[in-house]
Amino acid sequence: MRDKLRVFVTGATGGMGFESLKQMMEDKDLYDITVLARDSEKNHKLLSDYKNCSNLRIYWGDLLNEEDVYKCVQDADIVLHIAAFVSPQADYYPDKAMKNNLGSTVNIINAIKKCGRQDEVRFVYIGTVAETGDRMPPIHWGRVGDPIKPSMFDYYAVSKVAAERAVIESGLKYWVSLRQTGIIGPAMSKIRDGIMFHNCFDNVLEYVSDRDSGRAMRNLCKYTAEHTLDDSFWGHIYNIGGGESCRASCYDLYKNMYGKMGLTKLEYILEPKAQATRNFHGQYYLDSDKLEDYLHFRQDSMEYCYDSFIKELGPTAGVAKFITKLPGGQKIMGTAMKNMFDKLAYTEHGTKRFIKENMEDHIEAYWGSRKAWEEIPESIKDMKHYTDWDEVILRDHGYDESKPESQLDIADMSGAAEFRGGKLLSENMTTGDWKSKLKFQCAFGHEFEASPRLVLEGGHWCPECERKSWNYGKRAQVDPFFAQVWNPLHEKDELREYPKVVSELDI
Repeated sequence: MRDKLRVFVTGATGGMGFESLKQMMEDKDLYDITVLARDSEKNHKLLSDYKNCSNLRIYWGDLLNEEDVYKCVQDADIVLHIAAFVSPQADYYPDKAMKNNLGSTVNIINAIKKCGRQDEVRFVYIGTVAETGDRMPPIHWGRVGDPIKPSMFDYYAVSKVAAERAVIESGLKYWVSLRQTGIIGPAMSKIRDGIMFHNCFDNVLEYVSDRDSGRAMRNLCKYTAEHTLDDSFWGHIYNIGGGESCRASCYDLYKNMYGKMGLTKLEYILEPKAQATRNFHGQYYLDSDKLEDYLHFRQDSMEYCYDSFIKELGPTAGVAKFITKLPGGQKIMGTAMKNMFDKLAYTEHGTKRFIKENMEDHIEAYWGSRKAWEEIPESIKDMKHYTDWDEVILRDHGYDESKPESQLDIADMSGAAEFRGGKLLSENMTTGDWKSKLKFQCAFGHEFEASPRLVLEGGHWCPECERKSWNYGKRAQVDPFFAQVWNPLHEKDELREYPKVVSELDI
């Protein structure tokens, strides 16, 4: 590795990517940076302050163009692959989500191999909490290794699952997958889409700020340049989370955000029947401290989220605070905001549209049934919220996790396969080998190959089941491992299969 590290950053014009770039530019003596950005007026304007910096090289191109990617990868020591086509846009264009998120990842992996540097280049892939999907109470605490379970209709998550699988099975010596959580900051405050009604009131997330996310990327590169990042960091999956100070339920998030503008009577703005009761990703992390111990990036709390919300409102925040102090002011302000948001609930991915047009598959996915939706109280005052947030129900991963990795053997893998409703078809395995692929069969008879790292640490399983449909009810009947994240939230007769319109085979 050179004395001065060379870092290739994708997604440098996005929220997390730009924050990473800004912070990394302060370490001019440690590394040179290359970014690949689309040649657009918006991106030129965003990067204009950096165009003449001696330690930054800007390529105008496309991550889906193999030549553009190769030019940026060929001299890189570290690749920070932050770029992604994210929700809510990904919900409208599933094909584009898969093409961009998986296609860009495969192009980078192939470019590293084409350079003959698969044992040198460090590849940092940014995954997502959406890969593990709906983890509503009481199974709201999770960790890496829990079942992969993208929520129904979440094609962003579907594409990221496929891309993460490609990274883990890439054969690169130095890779890491960092599953990003909900990012708090200005960008979150600007979301105006029907997806805002998908996040259930009792859903939880362990958020992280855009600033802390950028700090994590900066420190990863800084510690690598200074040779202080232990090699044990590589070859694993981690959850990115802000820790205890960044944990909040959706209801508490709204309560605090609107409370900042003096709106404390939430019955004027929040409508229970407009909000989904399940099928949205989120969880508190049991293991996010692992990444913090390596990268030391946490500084912000949820207060940063609420402050960003008020800042985004601008002068409106002051007006709102004045109005809500007047007699009847809360009703006036709340009703005005509710009417504004109500329009979004009838848009393409809005929950009220699902009900109005009797979209049975969406109604079942987001509420369980029309009857369940009808039983939701009209007023938020009549809702009973979950309170046992500290109760942890640990998912069994189907093998002895107390054993050192070096002792993992074929009996462990055979037992893990059986716990997933399948079987291990391979007859031999090198003890302690987490990288080499083994042959498995799932409960539905599909045969596939996967490494122990992908299955045990990643929580992935059969790619054929993953690519074909959301068939979770029937899978839970035959897969005890998966049943742990399905049965607590669903009735036994919920067996609808939701076909997927795109898979990694389409790329």
